Amino acid sequence: MASAYLLPSLTRIAPLATTPFTVSAEPRAAWATGDYVACVIDQPPTGHDELELPTGRMRPVMQGHRFIGALGARRATLSGTGSWRLAAADGRMHLLTSAGLMGKLSSQAPFLPDFLEVAYEGHVHIDGSKATMAQCIPDVPTAPFQLPVVLVTGTSMSMGKTTVAKTIVHRLKRLGNRVLGAKLTGAGRYRDVQAMSDAGADVIFDFVDAGLPSTVCPPDVYTQHLRTLLARMATETADVAVIEIGASPLEAYNGMTAIGAIHDRVRCVALVASDPYAVRGILETADLNPDFVCGPATNTDAGRSLIEQLTGCRSLNVVDEATTEALDQLLEEKLGR
Repeated sequence: MASAYLLPSLTRIAPLATTPFTVSAEPRAAWATGDYVACVIDQPPTGHDELELPTGRMRPVMQGHRFIGALGARRATLSGTGSWRLAAADGRMHLLTSAGLMGKLSSQAPFLPDFLEVAYEGHVHIDGSKATMAQCIPDVPTAPFQLPVVLVTGTSMSMGKTTVAKTIVHRLKRLGNRVLGAKLTGAGRYRDVQAMSDAGADVIFDFVDAGLPSTVCPPDVYTQHLRTLLARMATETADVAVIEIGASPLEAYNGMTAIGAIHDRVRCVALVASDPYAVRGILETADLNPDFVCGPATNTDAGRSLIEQLTGCRSLNVVDEATTEALDQLLEEKLGR
């Protein structure tokens, strides 16, 4: 049965590639976040037409392909929003991220490609029981997360946080550190955290490793899964963790909850900003004290000057090789190296 379905990256924690499973419909009242569901592309794609595989490779799809996704929600300010809870009795849903996040689209930014619409075939069952992401998480003894953290957060999605995170990982590796990379909030997609691995991170984690398809969920639910994730991260041997908060901390992804949970471990905060006014907005609405601002807002000396004028924050265009020495000095100072 498994060979009949493509397996996107949200299934990377599940044994679906090696374990026989069946597919049968569950009543709508039995659906829940993190359930694995089988879907079929029953019409020609008119926009997005790729799935992200567990390896991170993008695989084109077409009418007739079947795949396994996970029920969840997305609240992307610059892309699209949706949730499985909006799905009607006909079971039609959309691929909210290429990783297999499934829900009914509620809004979409103009001029973007259409989200892939699919038909629900049924829930995945293993040994007669509904298969869920949460069931795939190993038991981990409770352990305090004690690594020093370089925190990467931003004023919006798609501002370059992952680029900044991988740049910091690269510099920390050059300085002789063993680095853990992690993304604590966002909507399921493996390529962001894989970018940190490509930059040299010795081990990587994200919220999928704690059984969540996205972090759009009640704060108490997220906190429970976050404890599991931090406990798993605590078992790793590393000198420093570079942790990305997806989207912005004030959006629906529980960013501030995540930051609060690791607050005592944070040694350096990089704020990735779209423009100088967004920096001021974050400072006025979130409990954040960035050690430096980076991202598109720092592309020119005009932007950097305005940031310092409006906020007094230091600005640093970390993708400019001329700033390498300054970034290294800042990281060493903040980490006490």
